Amino acid sequence: MPFPRKKQIALAVLCAMPLLAGADNGLTLKPESRLLSPPETPEDVPLFVDADRIQGTQDKDLEAFGNVRMRKRGQAFAADWMRHDTQNEILDAKGNVSLEQGREMIEGSVLRYETATDRGFMESPRYMLMTLPPTGPAGSGPLPVSDGRGTAERLLFQGPGQYRIESANYTTCEPGNNAWYLRAKELDLDRSRDVGVARDASIVFMDQTIFWSPYLSFSLHEERKSGVLTPSYRSSNTTGFEFTVPYYLNLAPDMDATIYPRYMTKRGLQLGGEFRYLDPKWKGDARAEILSNDQQIGRDRWGFFSKHQQQLTETWNGLLNINRVSDGKYFTDLSTQVAVTSQVNLSNDVTLRRGGTWGDNGTYGFSAYVQRFQTLQADPLAPLTPPYNRQPQLTLNAQRQTANRGDFEFLGNYTAFDHVSLVNGQRVVAYPSYSLPIQNAFAHFTPKVGAHMTRYTIGNNNTAGLADATRTLPIFSADSGVVFEREINARGQRVLQTLEPKAYYVYIPYKDQGALPNFDSGVQDINFATIFSENQFSGNDRINDANQLTLGVTSRFISADTGIERIRGALAQRFYFESQQVTLPGVAPRASNNSDLLAAISGNIATNWTADAGWQYNADSQQTQKFNISSRYQPQHGKVLNLAYRETVNSIRQTDISMQWPVQAGWTAVGRWNYSLLDNRALEALAGIEYNDRCWSLRIAAHRFATTSSAASTSIFVMLELTGVSRIGSSPMEVLKRNIVGYKPFDPRSPAPVEYNVPGLF
Repeated sequence: MPFPRKKQIALAVLCAMPLLAGADNGLTLKPESRLLSPPETPEDVPLFVDADRIQGTQDKDLEAFGNVRMRKRGQAFAADWMRHDTQNEILDAKGNVSLEQGREMIEGSVLRYETATDRGFMESPRYMLMTLPPTGPAGSGPLPVSDGRGTAERLLFQGPGQYRIESANYTTCEPGNNAWYLRAKELDLDRSRDVGVARDASIVFMDQTIFWSPYLSFSLHEERKSGVLTPSYRSSNTTGFEFTVPYYLNLAPDMDATIYPRYMTKRGLQLGGEFRYLDPKWKGDARAEILSNDQQIGRDRWGFFSKHQQQLTETWNGLLNINRVSDGKYFTDLSTQVAVTSQVNLSNDVTLRRGGTWGDNGTYGFSAYVQRFQTLQADPLAPLTPPYNRQPQLTLNAQRQTANRGDFEFLGNYTAFDHVSLVNGQRVVAYPSYSLPIQNAFAHFTPKVGAHMTRYTIGNNNTAGLADATRTLPIFSADSGVVFEREINARGQRVLQTLEPKAYYVYIPYKDQGALPNFDSGVQDINFATIFSENQFSGNDRINDANQLTLGVTSRFISADTGIERIRGALAQRFYFESQQVTLPGVAPRASNNSDLLAAISGNIATNWTADAGWQYNADSQQTQKFNISSRYQPQHGKVLNLAYRETVNSIRQTDISMQWPVQAGWTAVGRWNYSLLDNRALEALAGIEYNDRCWSLRIAAHRFATTSSAASTSIFVMLELTGVSRIGSSPMEVLKRNIVGYKPFDPRSPAPVEYNVPGLF
């Protein structure tokens, strides 16, 4: 199983290109041209010749004049004059010479070709390489499309699949557009080994040479090959100007490595390496980085990251995950990605898992898990408490359908919690339950009964004076719902509207849990996923006392013709019949007999407009606890506008705007502005411009985001992409995709933007 391929500078240049030449020609290939299939008997190859006049001696030579066309052995030759030496199998041609073979076409002034040995030469060649797209215009079938074109002074045929091209140029731009081209003094192509070698090679962009190398070796079809990858560069306020030159090592079909020296003007030289391996039974990667004597802080910094997955047997598999860095500010100082700099706890863990069947109607899963954390204290104004290490955690899940069509489930868990400063201990959990689903086409009712049993053994650091303890709690719940539907007409559309009321009841008796440790429990945020759950606490250290009923209703508008859901709306609220007694340390019990009211709506509100809104409202205080609304306008591929507002009482008030929008032919503006109204601060900002042509594109983007409460990271990305050849610079693609929902990069194979035209109901 091969790895994803990595393009090499100027070198993926000849992907699927058997020939390489120049940039300035108007060569076209007629779609109706067809070649004869090679004969089954190579020793007896027929020769077909068409011309205005033909003369010659039988079995000796043949000479043709005017509009000459010759076909033999899967090749087609054309010229004003042509002579074929039958005995020596040598073809000479002059004047408007052309050669077609496979999906390539070569034109020149003079050709000499030995058909028996595939040796010879062509003077002043021009060529076009063709591929067939999956589909063509309606009714036409697939039509050939140009992959690349070029010119040269001379092309030498040096045997089957062997070419040497002198003073060659190559471009993927359409005829008449020479925005860029590859220029090489000498180019050797070996199609049998899928290898190309260019000497004295350079890339010319807008008549300026932007890259040169005395020697380049590359794969013709983007197969993995050792060599220098595309250099990248960028600028950041934390690292200065960066320049990275990766070197790729193709060690084996299932193994490779990349070495990437990275020079930062503010930090110094960082050396990094990545090793990847892949096998039907295992796969993984390891990455190491070291920065010797960081110029900003005067000491060495390093990072090591590794992940290994292995299938041990048919039922057993394992996972190893290692993440370590030299210090807490490693990511905020050296990375320009929000997903990386926002990490505060690095997990180091090993997992052993097994799964299987339990009888005829059951399954089970077992896992053994050991986990330790490295906590990164990057912001001194926001101190962090490390989470508990789990050494180990053993979990067993099982479910089985019983003879009376009921469902039996079991959750078992043993965890040894370890912490340097908090109370340590061991916890055993067993939660068997039984449910009896009753349902038909429009309604369901599922009662469930279970018992949650927990045993604690207290270890060291017991400053709170806790003792070993056991807790057993019965749990009863009942889930029910009905679906009503009707067909309506909305703006001429046949729409199916549903009304889906739902009721969920839970009863758990009170048991004092104040003397139990709290290793992993917290109050769950109330939302549509948690409001229909048994326990308002996460983890297993606190089980809420409950005598409560959750009521909810959902309504959907579904296209009767396509089955596509257009709009969905939902309401839900939980009602408590008794006061809360079980709480977490430092958290007051609820004072209300009902939860916050939840409301949500989403869908296509108008043509090409989608919207999503959520609201959490506290009726007792008559105050909105949370509110968010977002809308997206996306009329076509590469054209999107996102608007969003988020609010959480006393903590968050944010506006968020992002877009990808064409401003004029070929030019597209991209940007994002995520602003905190409470902090009067931009949390994340992005501004850039893209230019897209059929054969090249340019992307420039500036990105800034907050790394701590008082610091921010700013980066500048510049990338020039030459279609089918190389990417030069530092790619902002991941930044653009993460910041702009619905962002679609330009596809040079797409003839025009894709119009979405998604209708709405209103």
